[in-house]
Amino acid sequence: MIESTILIVDDEAAIRDMVSITLDLAGFSSIMAGNAHDAHVSIIDKKPDLVLLDWMLPGGSGIELARRLRREEITANLPIIMLTAKTSEDNKVQGLNEGVDDYITKPFSPRELVARIKTVLRRTTGKQKDRVLQVFDLKLDPTSHRIFIEEKPVDMGPTEFRLLKFFLLNQEKVFSRDHIQDSVWGGNVYLEERTIDVHIRRLRKALSSINDTSIDYSSLIQTVRGAGYRFSVRPH
Repeated sequence: MIESTILIVDDEAAIRDMVSITLDLAGFSSIMAGNAHDAHVSIIDKKPDLVLLDWMLPGGSGIELARRLRREEITANLPIIMLTAKTSEDNKVQGLNEGVDDYITKPFSPRELVARIKTVLRRTTGKQKDRVLQVFDLKLDPTSHRIFIEEKPVDMGPTEFRLLKFFLLNQEKVFSRDHIQDSVWGGNVYLEERTIDVHIRRLRKALSSINDTSIDYSSLIQTVRGAGYRFSVRPH
């Protein structure tokens, strides 16, 4: 399966590096930011799966950033763990009331940090797995296993359905064919590289089967030369 990407937001480089090493050893991918502004840019551009957020940051506090992320639709459900030296009960209550998913105080145990991250990711993934996924007038309902474009049903095979669900859950990220294979087919299945391309073509064909739509949904699945594929609402 694809490793989760964790954004580490802390103004101390030594802490960022230490946490990054801990996450790498635990099988996560990590990116870093030293202030609230850079963190917000990374969240929008790189779409991390979880944010480890310090409270005291230059250019705006971590709690202010958490509040902003919860207000904005695109980041409202992004898992956030406060990782901070603020240890008072009032601080913890304030952080949790602002919608953060967990609160860890410094100094912390690396093993506990990894365990808390895994727990939050499991919990938030469970909440999201049955929700209707929507981009513009394209809707995918996991519970009824149906897809609609402008309320018209779209017919596609089970593999293309899983592919589309994967892309809708991981928008704006570039994935190699190997990563797509591991996530959609599983890591123990061997596929020729062209097999992925065939199913991508079938998915695009299904998405273009509804005529006279305001958006060409097949074009949202973008080929990234030399890298793989990306689902994006932005121009290629």
